[in-house]
Amino acid sequence: MASRTTHPVLDTRTLNRATLARQLLLSRAETSAADAVGHLLGLQAQNVKPPYYQLHARLARFRPVELAGLMESREVVRMVTMRSTIHAHTVHDALTLRPLVQPARDREVNHFRKGLAGVDLDRLAERARAFVESEPRTMAEIRGELLRHWPDADPQSLSVAARCRLPLVQVTPRGVWGRSGQVRLTTLEEWVGGRPAGEAAEQSVDDVVLRYLGAFGPASVKDMQVWAGLTRLREAFERLRPGLAVFRDENGVELFDLPDAPRPDARTPAPPRFLPEFDNLLLSHADRSRVVPPEVKGRTWTGNQAHCTLLVDGFVAGLWKAEEGNGVTVELFREVPAAWREEIVAEGELMISAMAGSGGEPGRGSVRFGPIRG
Repeated sequence: MASRTTHPVLDTRTLNRATLARQLLLSRAETSAADAVGHLLGLQAQNVKPPYYQLHARLARFRPVELAGLMESREVVRMVTMRSTIHAHTVHDALTLRPLVQPARDREVNHFRKGLAGVDLDRLAERARAFVESEPRTMAEIRGELLRHWPDADPQSLSVAARCRLPLVQVTPRGVWGRSGQVRLTTLEEWVGGRPAGEAAEQSVDDVVLRYLGAFGPASVKDMQVWAGLTRLREAFERLRPGLAVFRDENGVELFDLPDAPRPDARTPAPPRFLPEFDNLLLSHADRSRVVPPEVKGRTWTGNQAHCTLLVDGFVAGLWKAEEGNGVTVELFREVPAAWREEIVAEGELMISAMAGSGGEPGRGSVRFGPIRG
């Protein structure tokens, strides 16, 4: 094995351009929404609209109705997976990634054991499964049902246990563009036609490592652990090491990558992109400086509220907020050349045109520069 000190060094701008290329953010991809959701290993979907904005920033001619149709046809589902947060996944990934992160969900339940004294978790899972598979239920209804069987348990702890022990999906119309609906849950197996989780060709940890590198690389072991909310992934990387390209960042951290993955020149132009809150680009590395400059760290949040972010020259350079009347307000963290401002306005107007109309019809609105009020 070659000495790790001989590995080539990738500077921050080179890492930035490589990651943007994997994330389909250097130029919009000519691919379908379904293929993009699969390539990205899911879209952060804590809120309803962000998955649609994530795809608009990445795909040519994307319209919200495309992803909405995938959700209504049950080809894409919204459920808790990585980092115990809601993601929109293809059915294949939902069936295979959820078992991969199940150990982390089991550990999460352990934090609530005090409120679950006397509760048989296997029996709880059986009761909850039968209840939600009879018809989709709200979390309040699930909690109420479980309290009938364990009246002395902590209600929140019962909710957490049900969410962690079962692969629960949020059923439509929740999550569908232009529609609204209460959060109602059933099991993944029930929603997609009875296929049990794990029946699909099981993805090994090694397979997911390779897919993660294809979407987020070059990356360290710790980077992937942050993305997945898992630990102990070093073994998988070591098994794969002989077939991977290995680099170091400017701090000496070892980075792995697919040998043939794109690593564009650091001088490659990166157009402005409007990203929604919780975009996985900003959440999937231990060291986020490849996208978030140190001087703006912490400025993408106010309290516990995440802001929508603006990439300029590939890096977070400001915030944006949709306003009434389909307008968009942009707050830049620093002055930028006039030509870049023109590009920001053009990109913002493109987003408004594609996204502002309900049901996917084009909207109209303007882009203005000013402060974002938290």
